[in-house]
Amino acid sequence: MRDECIDVLPSDARWQHAKGPGAHGIQLHYVRQGTGTKVLLLHGWPGFWYDWRRVIPTLSANADVIAPDFRGFGNSDKPDVPPTEGYTPEVLAEDILTLLNHLEINKVILVAHDIGATVAQRIARKAPNRVESLVLCNPPYPGIGERRYQPSAQREFWYQHLHNLPLAEKLIGYNRDTVRLYLAHFYDHWVGRKEAIRPHEFEAIVDMYAKPGAIKGSISYYQARNAARSAESTSMSADSKIIHPTFVLWGEADPVIPSLWSDRLGEYFERFTLRVLPGIGHFVPIEAPRETLEAIFAALNQR
Repeated sequence: MRDECIDVLPSDARWQHAKGPGAHGIQLHYVRQGTGTKVLLLHGWPGFWYDWRRVIPTLSANADVIAPDFRGFGNSDKPDVPPTEGYTPEVLAEDILTLLNHLEINKVILVAHDIGATVAQRIARKAPNRVESLVLCNPPYPGIGERRYQPSAQREFWYQHLHNLPLAEKLIGYNRDTVRLYLAHFYDHWVGRKEAIRPHEFEAIVDMYAKPGAIKGSISYYQARNAARSAESTSMSADSKIIHPTFVLWGEADPVIPSLWSDRLGEYFERFTLRVLPGIGHFVPIEAPRETLEAIFAALNQR
């Protein structure tokens, strides 16, 4: 699959779908293409492996690319367990390490967006010998700190409060129309380069999130995060810097994780470069695939 295939819908067999084990007996869906250096792509919310559709075709000509769905997302299992037991970043990181063990992959370049960047940071700290370098797009990281609770930020974070209400699953996931209405907000308001979200791609994303259990699975992550957030904000200090080379891309037009919040990266990453992307919003891998690929190739070339 090459550049001409970037508009292939996620169900198409040409993406080379597979399943493998995560932690505690669950199955993770992933797509895998190419040969060479192992590059692992971790998606964000609202998304699934398909976040990387504009990156995989070119990247797989130069590397062995694996793009999984986290548990609760896409075509991976969605275990019905308490969120604090089954959907924390620590558990999601354990899933990914279990899958890498199954695939007999010892070391990867970790490329991650949004919540995927949170999981990537867990992996880099938990199993630093499994990571060569990181490429992070609009990453939540501890340096954001208390700024997330400022009124201007809370106007954007309203969805996380909704995700923690008991009625959220039924309200959002009532039918495909309600799923579509909900996701349409994020794929408009969070996007800087509006033409990047093509109608048929958006409808494919809606189809995935309209599947049984999909809304519940994806918001379980937020429920787990909410329960742990106050403890985490005080437990991760500047002494726990990630030592791996880290390439950070940040959309300047992202309204939910503003690029100004990048100012404390140096306190948490030993070696990093930051590139702020004018006119690009939250969905960096979709809105700015060329720049995303440039950062990944920079990570590949420094090996």
